[in-house]
Amino acid sequence: MASDDIALLAEALSKTHVGYGELSYKGQGLKLDNTESVKELVREIEEYQGLRALRLEGNTVGVEAAQAIAKALECKDQLQVLGGERLEINCLSLGSALMTAGARLRELDLSDNAFGPDGIKGIETLLKSSACHSLQELRLNNCGMGIGGGKILAAALTECHEQSSALGAPLKLKVFQAGRNRLENEGATALALAFQLMGSLEEVHMPQNGINHAGVTALATAMQHNPHLRILNLNDNTFTKRGALAMAQALRHLRTVQVINFGDCLVRSEGAIALSAVLREGLPTLKELNLSFGEITEAAALVLAQAVQDKPHMEKLDLNGNCLGEEGCEALKETMDNMDRADILASLSDDEGEPDEEEDEEVEDEENGKEMKEKGVKDDRESPVKLEPTCHPEILSFLSSLTAETLLKLGDNRTGLIQQHVDVSDPDKVADAFLRISSLYSDDHEVKKAVLETIDILLKKAFSGSSLQTYSFLSTLLVMLGLLKGEGKVKKVQVLPGHLLVLEHAVQQDYFPQDHATLLDTFVARVFSLLIKTEYCRASLMPLLITVLAAM
Repeated sequence: MASDDIALLAEALSKTHVGYGELSYKGQGLKLDNTESVKELVREIEEYQGLRALRLEGNTVGVEAAQAIAKALECKDQLQVLGGERLEINCLSLGSALMTAGARLRELDLSDNAFGPDGIKGIETLLKSSACHSLQELRLNNCGMGIGGGKILAAALTECHEQSSALGAPLKLKVFQAGRNRLENEGATALALAFQLMGSLEEVHMPQNGINHAGVTALATAMQHNPHLRILNLNDNTFTKRGALAMAQALRHLRTVQVINFGDCLVRSEGAIALSAVLREGLPTLKELNLSFGEITEAAALVLAQAVQDKPHMEKLDLNGNCLGEEGCEALKETMDNMDRADILASLSDDEGEPDEEEDEEVEDEENGKEMKEKGVKDDRESPVKLEPTCHPEILSFLSSLTAETLLKLGDNRTGLIQQHVDVSDPDKVADAFLRISSLYSDDHEVKKAVLETIDILLKKAFSGSSLQTYSFLSTLLVMLGLLKGEGKVKKVQVLPGHLLVLEHAVQQDYFPQDHATLLDTFVARVFSLLIKTEYCRASLMPLLITVLAAM
């Protein structure tokens, strides 16, 4: 060890006592590579009575030096906090020392140590031991764990919880950080099971882990079982529509969330609409929402903006790097300003501009097709959603030949029969049923009456569910009508006057919530630029919309 490092260590030792029971060398930039180099440090540890925290972050500690430090810790039974990065550390020795000492750890931070799956094996025994029964904060950022390390970590946490529960004091981990670890779906899913079992998490930070919708869905399920969650950071993973819907469903059940970071997660417009529904009915304590770089388009961003209007604690809404376009950015700023919430909107300086739909669809279809091929799944994305078959002959006739005549033949019980065979909890099926039935609309009194009565019963039941469910229905409807870009090959319908006339009827009914009508108006207004800055009501909007769409 060079003499200047010895001098640095001497200087560090003179100012190591930071707070009661803490010995800190944090950020000293020391290079400690052998026993001699840590001789004074070890002496300081040994002589420190009541040592509760040892901070080594920001130093480089070699194997031999780490072993000497571990030996010194063997008698420190009050140690609760251990932190250190860039440790060429023998994790087995460290764990053994802490267990020998009978320590009861509260915080363990081994971030920025590239120890990989083997390193996790080194602390596996420690994590399973009584030394970690009291653990509240675990930080393992940038450790190169990989899928294997994630599974080992999940199993260790599970066993720790089971053993501590058997002793009457279950593990109550509050903070978990494991960013940049290449956990991918399998590692994330394994950890999700451990999170669900513990149910005590308040902060979860797992950015940049190569997790897509399958892993995100598993984590979403786990989050529902952690009612005190305050911070959820999954930045730079890949949600897409399926992951976003699963996470939105989870967030409906959480009342204490303050910070959500889904930036660079490909939430996209359909996911943004789903999250808007959750904002409308829940998340009362939310302070920050980051949906930057998510391929969200202008109209969906406006729906999000309207959804945060009544969030009293909201401090920041980040929609930078999306696909709003210049006019969309101005419209978003204007909307926030009109709501007197302009101060919470983050910069839009990195907006990607309006999307090139054809290029996006080609890339997306290629990705979705590849995933399905790898899983051996038949690609039926172009197949329309079907009403469920039934033995009732009139329903079979109606399904095989969608005409006004077959609808009327169902008789007065048509609404009940169709309702029985449309799963209203499935937004795709409700949207498909709506479009198929409304396409039969005509000026004939009997047909018009049959169509409207059937639609009213169908939507009244569908809208009795959660806002997330009904927002998802509207999102699917907008995609099928060609007003919103969806994921994959969604078969768009030829827009008929009946579709829009029935929709106009529906939005005027008591079962159709006002905020849902506002969502529709927002999309229609942004799609048709002639209505962008015009004051209008639905009564005057729909006839104009019918004329424009019919001419398309």
